[in-house]
Amino acid sequence: MNALFVITGLGIFSLLAEFGNLKKWLTGFVVAGLAAAVVLAALDWNTAVPYFSHMLVFDNLALAFTALISILTIIWFWLSADYFTTGTHRTDRTSLIVFAVVGAVIMASFNNMAMLFLGIEILSMSLYVLAGSRKDSLSSTEAAFKYFLMGSFATGFLLFGIALVYGATGSFHLHTIAETLAANPSGLPSFFYAGVLMMLIGLAFKISAVPFHFWAPDVYSGSPTTITAFMSTVVKVAAIAAFVRLFSTCFLVVEPTWSKVLQVITVLTLVIPNVTAVYQNNVKRMLAYSSVGHVGYILLAFIASPSETGTIFYYLTTYSVSSLAAFSVLHLVEGNSEEVTISYFNGLFKRNAWLAVTITIAMLSLAGIPPLAGFFGKYMVFAQAIRNGYTGMVIVAVITSLIGVYYYFKVIIAMYFNESTTPPVIELRASHKTLLFVLIALTFALGLFPDMIMSLFLA
Repeated sequence: MNALFVITGLGIFSLLAEFGNLKKWLTGFVVAGLAAAVVLAALDWNTAVPYFSHMLVFDNLALAFTALISILTIIWFWLSADYFTTGTHRTDRTSLIVFAVVGAVIMASFNNMAMLFLGIEILSMSLYVLAGSRKDSLSSTEAAFKYFLMGSFATGFLLFGIALVYGATGSFHLHTIAETLAANPSGLPSFFYAGVLMMLIGLAFKISAVPFHFWAPDVYSGSPTTITAFMSTVVKVAAIAAFVRLFSTCFLVVEPTWSKVLQVITVLTLVIPNVTAVYQNNVKRMLAYSSVGHVGYILLAFIASPSETGTIFYYLTTYSVSSLAAFSVLHLVEGNSEEVTISYFNGLFKRNAWLAVTITIAMLSLAGIPPLAGFFGKYMVFAQAIRNGYTGMVIVAVITSLIGVYYYFKVIIAMYFNESTTPPVIELRASHKTLLFVLIALTFALGLFPDMIMSLFLA
């Protein structure tokens, strides 16, 4: 909870910084505050203290996701430094990002459905504005408008589902609902099960699972690249955390109600985005479909064993680091262009080896090539699924993973084998090189030492 207090304080400070001569110190102060939040989350480990009449519970799962969200946001501030130094809205953008992180932490730690809704809305309201923050871009405005409409529609499903569950159980608290279900699993009114499925639909939209993913490619490609990087990492981690917390604790007793539906969603999420990504020439749209496809692997791990969260957390960590590396390079390559096609990467190795090597490692990790982190993430998912009898779904996942290798390699081939038609050299500052080196090191370290993450969940 101390971490949440600190992050909330950072958001308030970001708003007040406009009134004093504090803007030039703002980013450094926020990064330091997020680092402090990571330390505070570590200090609270193994406490599982409830707050606000048990509406929030910072157990180890919530603390782990809080720390991951904070670390990813620190890296994100590093890669998006120019997003805050250009323009006149530095404090506005910073406060929106920080409050989005507040919503993400609440989504990871809620123990009451009212807090789930509050966390989602705090996160979403900030993102609606950030998606349209590139005011000179029609596609950015379109992305914000689509995200707002679709997000509001999905929130309606979620709220209706919460209302039905409350009407059947008489409580918003997850553990109270779970106890009610355990005491009388077959005596609940039929509208309770409709409520569970409606909440599943609402959260499936938030995690961009098929067939509720249709907003993601347009929003991801239209938003500023730095905001797309934030959506595909921090926001996705928060949405998965909320999904796992709700269905692994509250609705686990009625798993047959939603398990088959989730299996269908998982298969569709594995197949459709990976096949569609093959036909994309716009790199941001390709990465958007890739992001949707990775949700399928996470859902496969969840279906196989809802109570084993270590594999899901490790996969999210490896995916997020690789995605940040890919978006860092994309951001540096695109310049002022709104639509970056694969041809932008032609001959990139000759123009800047740092960028080419970094995105190569990122793409190989996302594709699941050993010994990188993405390989071990997929290996753990497949092993967990096979161990629990989901061999057929693993075969589908392996095939779609091979399809992913194809479209990731289109970018790699362009960098090393195609001739460049753009200016020959891309200059990088020392801070950019350091960031790329850190992301490469993390990608290798997470692959070579997976126990760094998995040991957190073996207590």
